[in-house]
Amino acid sequence: MAASQTLEIQVGSVGREVTITHPDKVVFPEPGLTKLDLVRYYLTVADGALRGVRGRPMILKRFVKGLDQEAFFQKRAPSTRPDWIEVAELKYASGTSAEEVVVRDAAGLAWVINLGCVDLNPHPVLAEDLDHPDELRIDLDPVPGVEWGQIVDVALVAREVLADHGLTAWPKTSGSRGFHVYARIRPDWPYPKVRLAAETVAREVENRVPDLATSKWWKEDREGVFVDFNQNAKDRTVASAYSVRPTPDARVSTPLTWDEVPGCRPSDFTVATVGPRFAERGDPWTGIEDTAGGLDGLLDLAKKLGPAEKPPRGASKDGRRQSTMPLIEIARAKTKDEALAGFERWKERHADVAALLEPPDVLVDGMRGRSSVWYRIRVNLQHVPEAQRPEQEPLEVDYNPWAGLVDPRRTATD
Repeated sequence: MAASQTLEIQVGSVGREVTITHPDKVVFPEPGLTKLDLVRYYLTVADGALRGVRGRPMILKRFVKGLDQEAFFQKRAPSTRPDWIEVAELKYASGTSAEEVVVRDAAGLAWVINLGCVDLNPHPVLAEDLDHPDELRIDLDPVPGVEWGQIVDVALVAREVLADHGLTAWPKTSGSRGFHVYARIRPDWPYPKVRLAAETVAREVENRVPDLATSKWWKEDREGVFVDFNQNAKDRTVASAYSVRPTPDARVSTPLTWDEVPGCRPSDFTVATVGPRFAERGDPWTGIEDTAGGLDGLLDLAKKLGPAEKPPRGASKDGRRQSTMPLIEIARAKTKDEALAGFERWKERHADVAALLEPPDVLVDGMRGRSSVWYRIRVNLQHVPEAQRPEQEPLEVDYNPWAGLVDPRRTATD
């Protein structure tokens, strides 16, 4: 039987009509979820999902070719859109600007998902004030090999640090490898101050549990759980509450109570389980709007701590930072699978060296390109005796996402 091409649905109390194209298209093969299933999920949790995105401009992360292909990031709202879809014009450091989608209601959620979005990626600002964030976001990103329990322990410490400085912390699973801790703040500070406050949280967490957490920016220098403060930089976005993540089992970035955090497991929260959980228990983040605090305490702590330690720089002909770690680059590829395939070829040639590598020594970087993510793989040879370390070789895969561009901007996404 041929799949239906379109379906018109009525959404919300005003009965806005949303067209769902290819509603029977399977988005998640493993659980068998279709595009219509995904739309219905978001409508089920709409009250909670809107708590995270309502009134915020968002980047559209579109999986138009399926989850097995890289998504592309669309900043500009489609020119063909319903008249009830709002936009807000954001200006970027590159000098460009874009009118981004602003979702206000459940119909907006359904419309965005129909475009091929799976998760929701709003900015930490409201459309009415694009220069002053009203959220501070902490993304706990574990180094490979770190156990889940350690991530949870660091989340609890982050909560303490925020509470000690006048902020209420709200936890959620990321739906991926890490964990998110949010705090609503008054929109009284510009992006640089909010980022400084988040960096101060990271440094203080590291001070309290140095064996568990790190605030070191350079990936090769990290051990434990990286308390990622740079998600508070302008133009950065994070998958919001109730976002479905592009994992085989359709995991969900799920808001929790702090009582749930110690025993939580990311695999427990999927589209199949979160919808019924929401219907039965409601949203644990109800009331977050009433907890906005200030940054004075964290900014005072930043002064006491002094400037963050700058990473060491070695000699470099082009002026860029050169790591003091023995790094070699293996691949730059358009897709993660291509990059990993190149790494496997390198390991076959250097089997003795590969056997000495520890999980944190393999650095897989998702890098922002013009409209999508490309991948770089590097190897830290710190655990390989110097006499056995291979030299830098021609890359196994040498993809250049910046071909034809002048003065490219390269920013790691993790």
